[in-house]
Amino acid sequence: MRLPLAITSFLTVAGPAGAQEIASAYTELNPMRDCTVYASAAEGDGDWSNLVCSGYKGFPVFIHCSDARESLFYGFPPQGRDLAWESFSAFNNAGPKIEWRVERDGTGEKPFAAIHRWFVSANPEEPDRQIEVLVVHKVGRIGEWQGCAVGYVVATGNRDANAQARRIADDKARSFACGSDQPVTAASSIPLPDFTRSE
Repeated sequence: MRLPLAITSFLTVAGPAGAQEIASAYTELNPMRDCTVYASAAEGDGDWSNLVCSGYKGFPVFIHCSDARESLFYGFPPQGRDLAWESFSAFNNAGPKIEWRVERDGTGEKPFAAIHRWFVSANPEEPDRQIEVLVVHKVGRIGEWQGCAVGYVVATGNRDANAQARRIADDKARSFACGSDQPVTAASSIPLPDFTRSE
């Protein structure tokens, strides 16, 4: 498991003696280097593959690839259940760096949210023209097993995108109920591309 590149952007959460810190930690994601394929399409069964990758301090990242689209899960998934498919309708791929929002207290540190930049095709006939979106995910923890997208921030044309994504992560991710709560969306002058979730 690879170590994070850096920990920056510390924020002390005011409170009583057991005050928590929230920090950003960054890891790289290179599927050719950091991931292992654990399932893939047989001949004549389409074009798909499932990968498990190194993440942050033992928290894995799962990537499901199908038809030039990706669906990611961060952390520990529910046992005995297929992961939900969450992806943009248009062709897309996730970027090479993940920002983890990590809470620290006297007992250690745990990531509770992942912020990941996605590149989404704006037009199938112009594959090089892409919209960048920051997707904020709840991280699956041992004993909780819930992970899903809690917010989307259009980054193209949005100078405040990173700060918006961190606010969504810090305010929403820990209490977000996957499958029932509705994700937060923050568009810029460019609308959010269509995004789908299926169990």
